[in-house]
Amino acid sequence: MVKKQRTAVYLNGRLIGFHEEGEKLVKELIEKRRSGGMSPQTNFALVGKTNELHINTDGGRARRPYIIVENGKSKFTTEIRDKLAKKEIGWNQLIKMGVVEYLDSEEESSHSYIASNEEHIDKEHTHLEIDPVSIAGVTVSYLPFPEYNSSPRITMACAMSKQSLGLYASNFNLRMDSRAHVLYYPQQPLVQSRPYHILNFNRRPAGQNFVVAITSFHGYNMGDGVIFNKNAVERALGRSVFYKTYETEERRYPGGQKDKFEVPQPTVSGYREESVYRHLGDDGIVGPESEVSGRDVLVGKTSPPRFLEEVSTFGISEEKKRENSITLKSGEDGTVDSVLLTESPSGNKLVKIRVRGVKIPECGDKFASRHGQKGVVGLIAPQEDLPFTANGIVPDLIINPHAIPSRMTAGHILEMIGGKASAMTGKIADGTMFNGDKEEQFKKTLTEYGFEPYGKETLYDGITGERIETEIFMGVIYYQKLHHLVSNKLHVRSRGPVQLLTHQPTEGRAREGGLRFGEMERDCLIGYGASMLLKERMLEESDKSTELVCGKCGALAVHDHIKNRDYCPLCDSTNLHYIEMSYAFKLLIDEIKAIGIFPKLMLKDKA
Repeated sequence: MVKKQRTAVYLNGRLIGFHEEGEKLVKELIEKRRSGGMSPQTNFALVGKTNELHINTDGGRARRPYIIVENGKSKFTTEIRDKLAKKEIGWNQLIKMGVVEYLDSEEESSHSYIASNEEHIDKEHTHLEIDPVSIAGVTVSYLPFPEYNSSPRITMACAMSKQSLGLYASNFNLRMDSRAHVLYYPQQPLVQSRPYHILNFNRRPAGQNFVVAITSFHGYNMGDGVIFNKNAVERALGRSVFYKTYETEERRYPGGQKDKFEVPQPTVSGYREESVYRHLGDDGIVGPESEVSGRDVLVGKTSPPRFLEEVSTFGISEEKKRENSITLKSGEDGTVDSVLLTESPSGNKLVKIRVRGVKIPECGDKFASRHGQKGVVGLIAPQEDLPFTANGIVPDLIINPHAIPSRMTAGHILEMIGGKASAMTGKIADGTMFNGDKEEQFKKTLTEYGFEPYGKETLYDGITGERIETEIFMGVIYYQKLHHLVSNKLHVRSRGPVQLLTHQPTEGRAREGGLRFGEMERDCLIGYGASMLLKERMLEESDKSTELVCGKCGALAVHDHIKNRDYCPLCDSTNLHYIEMSYAFKLLIDEIKAIGIFPKLMLKDKA
């Protein structure tokens, strides 16, 4: 007879011994925990393959509550439900009574079989979900009808819900956040899930209910483009305000020197043109409600020189202040919303300036529904040009029909019908995952109010006035304005700063950088044969440089500014020639010289 292998018992990962009958031990331990003889924080996981019993009591485990099922019946009976409703018992009592228990991920996956609904329970089930919506996390449970959408779209909807603009804090006008967006007229959605209410999201809404038609409109909503109603935009649809905070302090330096807030005098080194200081008061700080634009000074500040003393023209040492003002970034504009004067932790004078800018929806702004259906504004059309219903309803937004079938976002369609039904009844529709209102209820409501049950409408062309042959799907759905605003991304440059090392244009919008003409773009021009355009892009507009080259030895020559003469430092020859080249090439030659290799440039006359 083969002796049965003993079960290894681990406590928080440490081997504490062996047991003859692991399965029996687990059952006894679970019973003890349910009867209150052991801490409800303890979890047990029997791993059959390796014959190990893991007992976990350590912190940091993700644990979820489940209703216990025994012999195919839930322990959460109608009697307990009634007592709970009357508040005769609470959550802690349910745990002590052995009705509910917490499982960690190990116990859940090792010997638990969980039913999502009471109707699905059979003899093998060990636990029951309290509510199927708890399967999802906070962000997914906020979405309406997620079970009707494909999983990548749910992931996108979660990511975009975090980027939506709304009322992020009720005291936003007292805060000095570095960047903040606030929607002008945020609304609660007409279709909500229960967790949306439980988590109090209805008190911090982040979107608006749009009347949406799904159709094409002169090709302006190709792909993921969307068309906005201009009159709705003028009624403040999707309008938001953008706050940005600038701050600076009067720093102290060793030697008793310190910065000073003041309007810099023209004698200060680095003095900017006079017009940029026009908004400053006598204290050197901009006044509230001043209209400011790119590179205007918000706080005039002078700092001591980087070196202690500078010798003036008369040989007398004097301290010369340098200009160190805080300016609005180039390409930005707005109104000074508030000015805060306070003291920093180190006891220095600190000033914070909050600038606001009104962001009205424009071509290029990004909007998204709660189903991962994101779109960029392609056209803002006048209301009189858009299609309208017999009752005169004009859509706020038109999206492309091709956005629905391939993405498999049936939830988007369902929310549109639900929103339409909700708008007629005045009651909030329930879009909770697995337990929400059903399509049949919406169809019934729409029929009662004289609508086509599937949400289709007969529309009339706003331009010709003729009836559109095809019925168009139209409904009400919650759309979110995302913080990807084209006005904060717009980047253009003709001329600007260059890097010190390579003499090529700087990189990035913040540094007024050039737009990169990369390797692939270069290949296109080579393939096209546009050699002069290629030369202009890669040389003339970038780092064109004229260097002196020795005709005798091929080394780079230099100019002696003291003697005012050009010569070759290698052979002292004056047989020199000016050669056009990229500065990056000249830099490469210098770097090759630095590692002990001597490159020669062999010159010859143009044929």
